[in-house]
Amino acid sequence: MRILGVETSCDETSAAVIEGNRVLSNVISSQSVHLQFGGVVPELASRAHLRKIIPIVEAALEKSATRLTDLDGFAVTHGPGLIGALLVGVNYVKGLAAVWQKPFIGVNHIEGHVYSNFLGDSGVEFPFLCLLVSGGHTQIVIIDQHLSYRLIGKTRDDAVGEAFDKVAKLLGLPYPGGPQIDRLARGGDENYTDFPIGLSREKTFDFSYSGLKTAVLNYVNQTAPETLRAHMPDICAAFQKAAVGALVERTIRAARTYQIRQITVAGGVAANSYLRSQMSAAAEPYHIRVHFPEMQYCTDNAAMIARAGLERLQRGYRSSLKLNAYPSLQLGEEKNCE
Repeated sequence: MRILGVETSCDETSAAVIEGNRVLSNVISSQSVHLQFGGVVPELASRAHLRKIIPIVEAALEKSATRLTDLDGFAVTHGPGLIGALLVGVNYVKGLAAVWQKPFIGVNHIEGHVYSNFLGDSGVEFPFLCLLVSGGHTQIVIIDQHLSYRLIGKTRDDAVGEAFDKVAKLLGLPYPGGPQIDRLARGGDENYTDFPIGLSREKTFDFSYSGLKTAVLNYVNQTAPETLRAHMPDICAAFQKAAVGALVERTIRAARTYQIRQITVAGGVAANSYLRSQMSAAAEPYHIRVHFPEMQYCTDNAAMIARAGLERLQRGYRSSLKLNAYPSLQLGEEKNCE
């Protein structure tokens, strides 16, 4: 089956065509307009999606040598995300589905990240434990079968991706901050200083990153600017050690507790090189297999939305053309299905 997927939940306009697990095209337009503001401005994001969505979809179809009549269905992110941005994608794809009389599938953005691990020849097998890490979510989910989710751990305050971006801003690094910290930390000493991580004394699978952000803020306020500049790689490495260490410890402990032998990591933070190396190293002694998406599928993209939509289409799911956008949609929450 061949599916067109569209993603407009935040600041990337993306369209993709897939056939099974094979990606035929995946076109992404990132919005540089937000760089000067140090974060995403919702109104600007919506306007950029309006300008880009038609040429991006046309490019995805052309690159995959696909006509609209060749498609078996249309999939689009309908939440969570920025309401204005989501509506651009949802309404455009509903229009395509109505005109071309094809199945329409609304896809949860977080579910899309889960299915990024099924693109290509991944070898993921059920049951598996998924660590979802992005700017808006930090969750540990047990997945026993397709489209079935058991949440066993989540952040109690801030998402890890948000912590990376906020700490980068405190350190004067450009947006988006996650890749900047990752790059600088490679040349730093992770033991230069110790930053505390929340819930470290609790036997929980939950996370807390607000205290870590505060600890970095206090450190910055108490340290001379010239010292900060001289030791920027060390500070980034120490922060990353604390932030990633919690992800690895809880995820491995959860896998052992529930006797699960496969872990997938998904979301924008899955691109972090330290997380990739630390998770793989921690899992090896327990003979746990760890899967990461290809780097191009870690951040927001339409290929993962198309793959999740394909899974739903194959299992008889259809969304009503009355489907709305839901900015606070939860993983596993169903809306407007037929």
